[in-house]
This record gives sequence, C-alpha cells and structure tokens, in this order.
Amino acid sequence: MGNRKLFLLYPFSILYGLITGIRNLLYDLNILHSQKFTIPVICVGNITVGGTGKTPHTEYLVNLLKSEFRVAVLSRGYKRKSKGFIIADEASSVMDIGDEPLQISRKFPGIIVAVDNDRRNGIKKIMKEFPETDVIILDDGFQHRRVKPGFSILLTDYSRLITRDILMPAGRLRESSKNRKRADILIVTKTDPAISDKELAVIRNELQTSADQKVFFTKIDYGDPVPVFNEENAGRNLFSMDDPGEKAAILITGIASPAGIMKYLDQFFSEIIHLGFADHHYFKSRDLDRINAAWQKMGTSQKILITTEKDAVRLREFTNIAPEIKRAFYYLPVEVSFLKENKNVFDSMIFDYVGKNKRNS
Repeated sequence: MGNRKLFLLYPFSILYGLITGIRNLLYDLNILHSQKFTIPVICVGNITVGGTGKTPHTEYLVNLLKSEFRVAVLSRGYKRKSKGFIIADEASSVMDIGDEPLQISRKFPGIIVAVDNDRRNGIKKIMKEFPETDVIILDDGFQHRRVKPGFSILLTDYSRLITRDILMPAGRLRESSKNRKRADILIVTKTDPAISDKELAVIRNELQTSADQKVFFTKIDYGDPVPVFNEENAGRNLFSMDDPGEKAAILITGIASPAGIMKYLDQFFSEIIHLGFADHHYFKSRDLDRINAAWQKMGTSQKILITTEKDAVRLREFTNIAPEIKRAFYYLPVEVSFLKENKNVFDSMIFDYVGKNKRNS
C-alpha cells in the first residue's frame, strides 16, 4: 500500500481506535459485563486481520488435553450459512458449521465441536447438554469480551508483530496492541526456525506487559501429502515429495497467508502454478474450470495438485471433480511446534490451569 494511501487512511484508523478503545474501556470498568464460567475456558485468538495460525494452535491444545480431559471446542463458525448453536456430527458440512470447525471435528471425532455466534450462549449450551465436559477451548474468542475466559492465549505473526502494526484500515490491527495485557500467554507464530537468541529476547521484551505474562515462539511443520479424496487412491502408490526427477504442482489456496506453504513447496518442485483465492473461499464450478485448465496446460507427467488442510475440507464437498484430478489431489497437513525447548513449560501451564479449575475437581 502506497504512503499516500496510508496517509489518507490514518484518520479512519484514529476513529476506529477511538471506537474500539471506548468499547474495551466499558468492559474494563464493568459497565459492559463479561461473564465468567465455572468450567475452564481457554481462549485462543488474535487481534489482527489475516491468518496467525489459530486452527493449528487450537488443534495442538486439543491433542494435548484430550487424553486426560473431556474437551469441547467452541467456534463462531465463520462464513457458515446456518444460524444459532450447532453441534458438529458426521453429517455436518462446511455450510453448516464452517471449514475450521469441520476440520477439527473430522480430525478429533472423540471431542465435542460446536458453533455459535454468541459464545456466551454456546458455553451455556455445552455445559447443559454435555455436563461431563472438563474444558472448553474458545476458538477465535479474544475480542469476544462478553465471555471472560479463565486463560487467554494471544497469537501474533512473527513477520508482522502486533507491536509493529497499526489499526485498521491503515494497518491490520482490530484493536490496540496495548490490549495484549489481557493475555496470559502470547505466542509468536510462524517463527523463523533460525531465529537467534538475541532476537528472541528483543521480541519477548517488546511484547511482554508484565513479569507474569509468558511469551512463546512456535513454527509451522508440514507433514507428508495426504490424498484429498481417499476413495480415488485405494491401492495406489501415493505421491512422495522425495520422488526423484523434476516435479510440478498446482497449488490451490483459499487462506489469508499462502506465503509459508509456497516457500515450503519451492524446495520440492521445479514448477508451481498458484491459484489463489480469498480466505475461506467457497469454491464454485468456475473455480474448478480454472483448476482443470491449469492441470491440462501443465505438460509434465509427474505433476500433482496441492492444497491446504483447510481448503481440502471445502474442496472435498465437490462431487463433480474429474477422477484424474481427484487421484492427483493432495493436501499438506500442518502442526505447530515450540522453539527453544519451551513446549514443556507451555504444556505444564495449560495442564495446571485445567486441572485446578475443572468442575468436580
């Protein structure tokens, strides 16, 4: 964005900051009420527009807690077409609950996944309908101040720290970075694994608002390609990144920040065609036509289509994709891992909070 355009947007950022500042002040003064619950509620969120990795961090928490506690995940179900409180089940679709809740539900079938725009109502419903629940993970709830979580985790992207950003529309902040003080933990996501100890210390000091607030650093780890359409790949030798020879790929993304996956794939492919769509994009027939045209145009025999795990959830609902493309369609699963051996410290903080605060403890 050019400097002149930024300059013109600054007054609107000031106005936006005034509005969000007044709203937060009303909650801080308890003029607007934040409800606290008797069940442990862990909030995972951010204060920026764009992807910071909320879903893989939510999945990390689910994986961490599910063997010891009965876990529920509550999301608003962004861009779903339904309304109200819905519990995910085997028949749920992207239209019903949204792509991220559906991904979590499919990956962790033993937990409760629910959606509700009114997170306060959603928590009450879970507590009533599933009284055995030990902990609720509130996905993308940091700015939903009608709920006062017992434990808050705020995410910030390493490439654009919240302390180095400005308010919308000139920047990407949805509220002032000073409000990071509400978080128990800050996580710098998508961190360069080669980061120096000196830079870690600089960022930690920049973000930390009190001695009790902890700052952690995570990176993204990509897994082996997984077929998007399992039924088309039964009994076949699956594609491997380590296959010899030159390989080509068509990358299809509908996420906020595709730069990370593109950088990763550059290591393995001599040619990559990127078909980018908006975040949470609902794919249509004309999009499939674009994908098919790119596939036919790519001449090499050793070629595949690759998408993200979140996009695979939406693409999988199409039934009219050609078998040839289905057989070549893969997604890259992602996980987060902690840098500098901080995993045990983080895990202990989460276990301590849930263990000490769960009902009937």
